[in-house]
Amino acid sequence: MTRTVVRPQWVGELGRSFVTFSAALVIGALVMVATGRDAWGAYRTLFAVAFLGAQNLADTLLAATPLIFTGLATAVAFRAGVFNIGVEGALYLGAFAAAWIGFTLTGLPAGLLIPLAFLAAGLAGALFMLIPGALRAYLRVDEIVTTIMLNYVAISFTSYLVNYPYAVPGLANAMSPKIALAAQLPRLLPPSQLNLALIVVLLLVPLVHWLLSRTTLGYELRALGSNPIFARWSGVPVPAVILQVMLLSGFIGGLAGAGQVLGVNYRFVDNFSPGYGFDGITIALLGRNTALGSLIAAVLLGALRSGGATLELFVDIPKDLILILEATIIFFVTAEFVLTFPRRRHAGVH
Repeated sequence: MTRTVVRPQWVGELGRSFVTFSAALVIGALVMVATGRDAWGAYRTLFAVAFLGAQNLADTLLAATPLIFTGLATAVAFRAGVFNIGVEGALYLGAFAAAWIGFTLTGLPAGLLIPLAFLAAGLAGALFMLIPGALRAYLRVDEIVTTIMLNYVAISFTSYLVNYPYAVPGLANAMSPKIALAAQLPRLLPPSQLNLALIVVLLLVPLVHWLLSRTTLGYELRALGSNPIFARWSGVPVPAVILQVMLLSGFIGGLAGAGQVLGVNYRFVDNFSPGYGFDGITIALLGRNTALGSLIAAVLLGALRSGGATLELFVDIPKDLILILEATIIFFVTAEFVLTFPRRRHAGVH
């Protein structure tokens, strides 16, 4: 009698992500060969400077930390078929909230100040998502439009705060006062800036996995994301689920901002993010909207970015190669998404 081996769905999903990443590397190699450069030497150097040695690995994980946060924030929304691209705005508001706690409540001990700053950041991000979430859930307003617009509102609002009410006299750049020493996250591998935010997000990964796979809300998210009509007719409270997932996405996005303020910048800096919230879209798609997949995808992208700066120095490879690799990854992971997501939206997620 033949035994059928049933593999978990996530195994196949991560396998497809591996194929996507490998295809991007092949295309990058072809570009290098076509320009007369050593592709094997470039990738070998990239791997070495990204993963070999404690400091190199620390720098890679430092680059990956905010990406893990934003990847998780985006993945939980995408899992429900909700195209939330407002994580960048949640990140900015969360960052300022954490900074405000850090430079205002300076008398509190670290054991209370740091959790309070993270909590404030998460709540600020969730509150930000309340508006597009409610509009989507109860008024059927497209969340793509509202989150795009509100991203700019959040970024401009925080810019106003550090340029006017919380401006620091004598500083050339717009930034808040420095947070208290007790609010600064301990470093894990000095002199690298890798800090306790990595531990926070690594604890968050299994928590999100448990929520998505083992809870009633997780089942409702999966049902809503895979078949909105079935979800509605099977009794899933669709508006409530959409609102909950938007709030959760915003909360995690806010935590990403707190990690950067408390562990890297030690103050809120105007326009500090290079687009971490938007990178979360790539991370979530490459990770197939799973917690573990988002973790792996974020580390891979962090390795490309932390190691890419050295390619030009050691093997005469322009750092623009990293942009080519990232663009290729985005192209592949969005191809399937573009084909399938509109069908789910028009199926009636109301």
